[in-house]
Amino acid sequence: MKIYSNGFFRLLLAIILIMHCVVVSAASKSLCVFDLLGANGPIYAQMKDYKIAAINWGVDLQLKPYISEVKAAMDFKAGLCDAVSFTGIQSRQFNSFTGSLDAMGALPSYAHLKTVISTISAPQAAPLMINDPYEVAGVIPIGAAYLFVNDRALLSKYAEMEGRHSNIRIAVMDNDPAQQELVSLLGTPSMSATIAEMYLKFNSGLVDVSYGPAVVYQAMELYKGLQEKGGVIRFPVAQLSLQIIIRKAEFPAEFGQKSREYAFSPFDKAVLLAQNYEQRIAPKWWLNVSEANQSRYHDIYRKTRISLRDKGVYNAKMLRVMRLVRCKKNPQLSECTAIDKE
Repeated sequence: MKIYSNGFFRLLLAIILIMHCVVVSAASKSLCVFDLLGANGPIYAQMKDYKIAAINWGVDLQLKPYISEVKAAMDFKAGLCDAVSFTGIQSRQFNSFTGSLDAMGALPSYAHLKTVISTISAPQAAPLMINDPYEVAGVIPIGAAYLFVNDRALLSKYAEMEGRHSNIRIAVMDNDPAQQELVSLLGTPSMSATIAEMYLKFNSGLVDVSYGPAVVYQAMELYKGLQEKGGVIRFPVAQLSLQIIIRKAEFPAEFGQKSREYAFSPFDKAVLLAQNYEQRIAPKWWLNVSEANQSRYHDIYRKTRISLRDKGVYNAKMLRVMRLVRCKKNPQLSECTAIDKE
């Protein structure tokens, strides 16, 4: 039998005590987590990993699941949560810069999104992450948002329906002026709803068009709403993100920056997960968009972004950042020489 020296046992005891001190010294804070599936959902699972990482930054996070991001935002404002994670759409009220990341049509691909998140997660961009008393502590991709339609004939109608097709019913989130502005420009009737209600109305045939990332296709059983004639338009409406917001004064000084760098580090893994959900949608449902129609889509989304910038909904600085990224990757875009720049 191997005999260990007293020195070994003293070292082992020291290690145990150090580990114990790390746990004890970590301040306990609450993190309200929005996930449509609650504690059983994929976002909540991600936040479990985040909780483990946060121990190293001096914080022991207690996770609280929410199936309503509006309720999560309300509780965060009321001080019932020290931190919160939800979509960029909801985070706009706490930081308009990162809250404009999901602007309609602003980021055509995951490569564009990676460049932007990498840039804003760097220490040099830290001031833009702070809007006292709040700080954005991380941005994680959820996946590109696509249009779900119950009739593939809408693909051609949608491209030319600006002000001319008023019979297409679109579900929009009741707390997102961007979606409301888009349908206003298109001249189509809309039905206001929460995220969950939006998909239920689509599945029941109350609306013709809904949108979201591929992860909700299975989670909300959107194949029911597609019926026999429907499909998924293969043209991203927006790049959706999960954003972590903290009440800055409640956390250690370096927590925000360490958290942002951690949140960005598994970017490629998060994108692979999003693409995996996209691949689970059967090929027969995907509807390709012609180059001519893509040009029309870009024009509609650009008008929406500029209108919402002028109304103070979208942050002008973030729109400029995303435009620079688009033009760097594709200088031939007409917007890169347009007079009315974002």
